[in-house]
Parts: sequence; structure tokens; C-alpha cells
Amino acid sequence: MSGVARDQDVDIDLGQLVRAVWARRLRILTITLVGAGVAFAGAKIMSPQYRTETRILIEPRAPAFASTQQINDASAGPLMDELNIASQVQLLQSADLLKKVINDLKLYNLPEFDDAASGSAMSSILVKLHLKKNPLENPPEERVIDAFVERLQVYQVPGSRVIGINFTSKDPKLAAAIPNAMANVYLSTQSGAKLDSNSEATRWLEPEIEGLRQKVSEAEKKVAEYRTSHGLLQTNGTTTFPAQQLNDISAELTRVRGDKANAEARAQAVRNALSSGEASDTLPDIMSSQAIQRLKGTESGLQSQISDLQTSLLNNHPRLKSLRAQLSDIRTQIRQETQKILASIENESKVADLRASELERQSETVQATSARAGEDEVGLNALEREANAQRQLLETYLVRYREAASRADSNSSPADARIVSRAVEPVDPYFPKVVPIVVVAAVATLIMSAIVIMLAELFSGRALRPTDAASETIEAEAVVEEKHAPQAAPIAAAAGKPVQPSMLAVVADEEDAIEDVRAAEEVPEDEPEDENEFSIASVADYLTGSRAPLAIAISPTGDNGSAATVSLTRMLADAGHRVILIDMTGSGYPTELMAEDQAALGVTDLLCGEAAFGDTIHGDRLSDAHLIPQGQSDVRRAMRGVDRLSLLLDALAAAYDLVLVECGSADVAGVSRLTRSRDVEIILSLPKVEETIFVALMTEFQAAGYERVVLMSGGEGAEQTLGRAAYVKAD
Repeated sequence: MSGVARDQDVDIDLGQLVRAVWARRLRILTITLVGAGVAFAGAKIMSPQYRTETRILIEPRAPAFASTQQINDASAGPLMDELNIASQVQLLQSADLLKKVINDLKLYNLPEFDDAASGSAMSSILVKLHLKKNPLENPPEERVIDAFVERLQVYQVPGSRVIGINFTSKDPKLAAAIPNAMANVYLSTQSGAKLDSNSEATRWLEPEIEGLRQKVSEAEKKVAEYRTSHGLLQTNGTTTFPAQQLNDISAELTRVRGDKANAEARAQAVRNALSSGEASDTLPDIMSSQAIQRLKGTESGLQSQISDLQTSLLNNHPRLKSLRAQLSDIRTQIRQETQKILASIENESKVADLRASELERQSETVQATSARAGEDEVGLNALEREANAQRQLLETYLVRYREAASRADSNSSPADARIVSRAVEPVDPYFPKVVPIVVVAAVATLIMSAIVIMLAELFSGRALRPTDAASETIEAEAVVEEKHAPQAAPIAAAAGKPVQPSMLAVVADEEDAIEDVRAAEEVPEDEPEDENEFSIASVADYLTGSRAPLAIAISPTGDNGSAATVSLTRMLADAGHRVILIDMTGSGYPTELMAEDQAALGVTDLLCGEAAFGDTIHGDRLSDAHLIPQGQSDVRRAMRGVDRLSLLLDALAAAYDLVLVECGSADVAGVSRLTRSRDVEIILSLPKVEETIFVALMTEFQAAGYERVVLMSGGEGAEQTLGRAAYVKAD
């Protein structure tokens, strides 16, 4: 490879591939024109072929005078099945149908259907070399059928009951005549088959109908005689009087037993509620009592008064004692009313029990009478079944006979298909299509030429480049971004400005008021950041390489450290990472730097339940990063739900590459409340490194179990501080 070491990782240079193709554009264009010319000449040499199509719809067709029942029976037949449609496709390609079409049109006289008789030089050579069977060995009829089948295509149109018949020929008139002739022969064959079937059905049904009429008359006579001799009177035409009476008693007994069981279950539910002391106001019987509902309303009012007075009065206050006594009396009345409801339900159960006993006695009396009638009905049912079977069979035969007789005429039995589209004589050949062939050949030649040139570039190594170039470019962009980051987020000077406590400090002492000491003061001009391994760009590279889902930034010096954290967030966003910053500072300085609206909803509103999760996420006004501002709700009330922040961070970590929490001047105790584990990145943002502060913080966080503590500083003395931190960690 040119310019690439043998053991070096390489990438494909797409720009070089495009430049190589463009440099040889004249050669590619010449080859493309030659390919198009060859395709044009070949298309003109080919003999034109004409294709036409006839379409047949397979559907049940009844005579014009057929009844509605006959039409419905025909519509529900097997012709709607996909397998039957496929069978009709095979029938259209059957040898008998093809032979009839060939004979009707006298195709055996046309040279187009018997090329073997004239022969060709190439065919003769292949036959002599035993590479092809001699077509003259087959009978002339078989050769014509083979040529016919090669030009024929019969298929089912997908998703329909339409069959298409395509035929290809050198003669446009013949191409249109053959599909139409096949459709006509197919329809006449189907109609003749239906006529034969109807004639056979009529001849068979006539003697069968005469015999069934005699059998039906004899069976009905036997039923009438048996019913008269045994006194089996009918009430509604199907059952006897004893059976009807027994059915009525059984239905009433079932209903009474159900009422009894229902009453016992309701009574037991009330008893259980009274004995266990559980709330009985959910039971239907209790809920339907107007007295209990009024008492429950009074009880609820008394409980509400007691709850309101307990906030301002002592438990032994006379007013509270009076209300509790009234509440106890109301509950006693509710229990007494419940007892009355229980007694009423028990009375219902007793009445239902007496009614069931009476019905059981009546049922026993009627059963004895019904048993005798049931024995006589056995013989009657047998006679009736025989008579019904004979009658149904006779009716079926009569219907079939009338249908078959009505379709005996040749014009009364149309085929179960009709032609929906006839073939017409084509004007233009379907093959060859000169323009599409030339276009496809030109495009294919163009693509193949470009592919060959690209492969030559790849194999020569000119289109390959080492991957180190990409990393150098990214590193250069990071350095430029680092130099411009302070311009996007100016860092406030720590000297002379009070440091606001972190929002997390509110949890440790809820009685301390959070004062808003945001003073409008001049921001000093940006100072160039030192090029060292503790710079913002270095920390950004470290976070990118560690793929940390969560990082917590601590700014002991106040807003100038928070401004550096904002610069870190924007640098990561400009590098293509999905990053979000959560403002947990006391001053809200990150919100001032990033938010378009300083009154935007934020983390305090979310913890107080005054904002939805999606409403607290906002975009940075200078980058693609996202921000959750400090919010407008009371910090002390919001920090009571600080334990829910860990769930918030887990949800954000699943949606972003990095979740960065700026805590301001927080301590280890406050940071520990944010996460459930110690597997997080701790960033100490100290633009002006103070050795005493850094060493103390490193020692405090490492003692709490946070091993991954990173310094982010652009000031002097960073190397000395790093050495001191390493010494503390070793101890």
C-alpha cells in the first residue's frame, strides 16, 4: 500500500475514490456509450414478439329464473376456494382443451408452431453433437403442443378469483385470437359438464321421490294412532302437560333456592363484618340503607372536625372529648342499624326455606305422574323421529329435483365463469423494448466501470489512509474548543464574592433559611487556561474514555467553579455526546449561564411535585447540551424529597451519554444522598487551585469510598497539588 505501513490500521478514503472516478470520466463515458450502442444493435436484430391477455372471472352463475335459495347455495359452493381456482388454472392448460383450440384454429399448418420441420443450422449442429434431442423424433402433434405451451402462460391474479391467459406470437392477430379461443372452449366445456350432471340427477331422483312419499304417509299415521291410544296430550305442540308442570315447578324451586342461598350469604357477610369489626359500609345491604348512610355522613363530619381541632387543641380539651363521645354514639347507632339489617336478611332466608320445602313436596307428586307419561313417550318419540327423517329427506329430494329439472335446457346452465377482458390485437411488440434495454445496459456499464476503477484504487493502496489522522484531527478540534470554551461561559472570580451553599446542604439543617445572595457584579475578563493535564479539555477526554454514565462536580470556590463545569458540559456536547447538566447549586449560576428563561421550571419544582419530568428539561442557549435548572419552588421543601434524586439520575443515565450534576460547594454527606453506589466520577472544579482545599477534599471523598476523584483546574500549581493528592491516596 502506498503511504501506509504494513502493520498500521487504515480507513478507506472515500474522497480519493470519488476523485479517481472523476479523473477517468471520459474513459467511463466512452465505455458507457459503446455498451449502449451494442445493446441498441442487439435489440434491433431481435424478432418482435407480441403478447395479449384474456381474463376470466371464476364465480358461481345461476340461471336468470333461479330462486334466491339456489343463488345462495351456488355462492356458498367450493368455487370460492383458492384450491378450486388453482384447479381451473390446470384445466385451462389440459391437453384436451389445447388440442381442441389447435384444431379449431388449424395451428398445425403454421411454421411458427413447428420450427423443427424447417430446422436451423445451429439446431442441426447440436443434434449431431448429441447435445440436443432431435425434435423430428416426436410426432407432429406433440411438437405443435410443445410449441403452443412454450408461448402460453395461464396464472391466477393474486388476491382474486381472476385467471389470466397470456399468449406470445410473432403474429399480432394470432396473439389475440388464441387466448379468446381458449376462453370460449373453456366456457363451453364447463356448461356441458353442468348439463350432464343435471340430467343424471333428474333420472335418479324420480323413483326415489315416489317411494319416500309412501313411507312418510305411513309414518305420520302411526304417530297419530299411538298418541290417541296412550292419551299423550300436548300443551305447546312439543311437550305433555305433566312434563310442562314439572318444568315449571323445577324452575320455581331453583329460583327459590337461589334466593335462599343469596340471603344466607348476605347475612353471613354482615355477621362476619360485625364479629371482626371490619368496615361494613362496602356491603350492598348496608350501602342501600338510608339510615346508615345518614349516620355515616354524620360520622364523617365528626371525624373531620376532630382532625381539624387536633392540630390546635390538646387531646384532653373538652371540645375534643365532646366530639369523640358523639362519634362513639354514632358508631353505636350504626352497629344497631346493621343488626336490624341482619335480622331482616335472616327472615328472608327463612321464608325462602319454607317456600322451597313446599315446592319440593309438589315436585315429588308431579314426578310420579310424569314418570308414567315418560314411559309412553319413549315409543312416541321413536315414531316421530322416523316420520321426521322421512319427511326431511322427501323435501330435500323434491328441492333437488326441481333445481335439476329447471337446468335441463342448454341455455339454463351457464358456466361458473365469465370473460371479463378479451384480448385485442396489439400494436406495439412487448419484446424487445429498445429504450429500456439501452438505458439498463448504459447504467450497468457505467456502474461496472466505476466499480472497476474503485477496486483498482483500493488494491493499489491510493484510497487507503491511516486511522491516526482522524484521532489527530479530533484532538486538534478539542484543543480549539478548549481555548474558546471560556468565552461561552465566563468564570466568575472567587475572590471577593461570597460562596453560596449547595442545595444539598439544606437537608442537613432544615431550620437554616436559604438566602438569595446573587449580587450583580462585574465578571472579570477571561484568563487563558493553562495547558496542563487538569484542563477542561483533559477532563472531557477522560470522561469520554471512561464512558461514565454519571459525574458529580463539586465547586468549593463557588460560581467560578460552576462556570468551569458549564464549559465542560458544552465541550462534551460540541464533541457529539448527549450530555445534561443538573443545577444543584445554591446560587443557580449554571442556570444563569445556560438557560434562555431564568424562571424556567427545574429540579426543585420536580421534587415538590409542581412540574412534570419532561417540563424540567431545557436546551442550552449556546450548545446542544441539555439543562435541568434550579427551579422556582422552595428549596427546603424540595430537599425533603432528595432521596428521589437517585431515581431521577438513573432515568437520565439511560437516555444520555453523561449526566453531570453541579453541586456547588457541597460536602461528602450531601453527595452521598444523590447516588446509591460509589461507582461515579467526582470532579473537583478548582479554577484557582488552593492546595489546602484540594487535599482536604480528596482525603474526605476517598475516606467515604469515592476512589475516582478528578481535578479540573486551569490555574497554577496544579502539578504540585496532584503530587500531594497522590501522596494522600497512598496513605
